[in-house]
Amino acid sequence: MNNDRVPRPWTAICPLDDIVPNTGVCALVNGEQVAVFHVKNGDANTVYAIENFDPGSQAAVLSRGLIGSLGERVVVASPIYKHHFDLRTGECLETPSYSVGAFETRVEDGHVWVAV
Repeated sequence: MNNDRVPRPWTAICPLDDIVPNTGVCALVNGEQVAVFHVKNGDANTVYAIENFDPGSQAAVLSRGLIGSLGERVVVASPIYKHHFDLRTGECLETPSYSVGAFETRVEDGHVWVAV
């Protein structure tokens, strides 16, 4: 069975306004640490979620990384070794084997939801 087709339950994280724009927070969802990012570009607010665990440093720190862009990619730089992770896909740009999981997100009635 293909796990990508199994519907994931949605979990409310927090009000969008509780996440400072262009930063991340860590949320515990079903026992898993999830890094949730609020990216503001002009009037547009976008929310991304990836695993919080950085395989390069073996530490749960991605939610504390710096958000930026490399070309068309919105990324977070790990605070330890500065590897860049694509916030849409979880791909590690420097070391693809360090890629992490990415999760669906939505904002509904001002609250952030993540499907893990």
